[in-house]
Amino acid sequence: MTDAVFRETAAEPRTQSVPLAHLSLELGHLYMEDFEAGPERLRRHFTEVRPWVDAARTAATARAGGRRARISTCFLVDDYFTRFSTPAEVVPMLLAEAERAGLSVDYLARESGCATTGKVPVAEAVAGRIVESPPPGSYGLRPPAAQTGWLANGERSPAARAPQAMKRAAAWQPPRETAARRHSVFLDVELWSDDADGHRTWSCPFLAAVWQLARLGLLRDEGEAVLVPQPHTATGFPDSWDELPSLLRLNAGADPFAAYRTCSVLPTRFLPVEHAVRVILDQIEVDPGALQQVAERSGRERTAVPDSVADRVSYVYYSGP
Repeated sequence: MTDAVFRETAAEPRTQSVPLAHLSLELGHLYMEDFEAGPERLRRHFTEVRPWVDAARTAATARAGGRRARISTCFLVDDYFTRFSTPAEVVPMLLAEAERAGLSVDYLARESGCATTGKVPVAEAVAGRIVESPPPGSYGLRPPAAQTGWLANGERSPAARAPQAMKRAAAWQPPRETAARRHSVFLDVELWSDDADGHRTWSCPFLAAVWQLARLGLLRDEGEAVLVPQPHTATGFPDSWDELPSLLRLNAGADPFAAYRTCSVLPTRFLPVEHAVRVILDQIEVDPGALQQVAERSGRERTAVPDSVADRVSYVYYSGP
């Protein structure tokens, strides 16, 4: 006789699934000064972006084996570090210049939503999933990132110390990248800074890493999806950034926001930031339920997805303003 096992439904771990496109294509991530420069600056940006968008679409279709690739576009507005103008003024100008270049923005996101969305401290939750990769031969001498707010891709140079009596001072040693190929490209990334009042400001690279996790459909809060697109049903846009949803779906017929892979078309000035993003992504313990869902769905679709989360992210850089 087999004993029946009863479990409460609430006790079962549950990870909410999200729809997935093949590619999330970012059309830009500009700063306050770019918008202050007026529509001409946006016009130049989208003119530079357009041919690379076409190339990314072609590559995604080829990767899908010639089938129709599900591709959504997005744009991230920086309203976190500096509040400027209003959505009522900025967003119509942004959409008009994209359309002038033959581009359509499916989803519009606010960077502040990568820090906090509603009551969910998104950035803080992601920071709690940092699992540092200890360099070979290290002995845990450096404080963890949770204390310092700094994350490296290898071993830092040892701090100089005064020699003890009758002992020589330790010789200088260079920093070492953990996964170096012949020579090191060492990077130490500041994740956040705290002011005298204890207020935390998340760094641009860390918020950009959160943004990539959102676009890959890998963000969860107690199993619930985070940064879920909200439909745009109003005739215009609000006068306050706080009144605009963290993630807005502008195109009702768009393919899903999250995707198996991401591609961002950005000015070259973002290259150092995105290098830091990769260092961060390589040391984040992503929600296992979300990873499993992506693996199972991509397997059913016979769509190859890299095991490394960082390898699911790609970029095109152009020499721009």
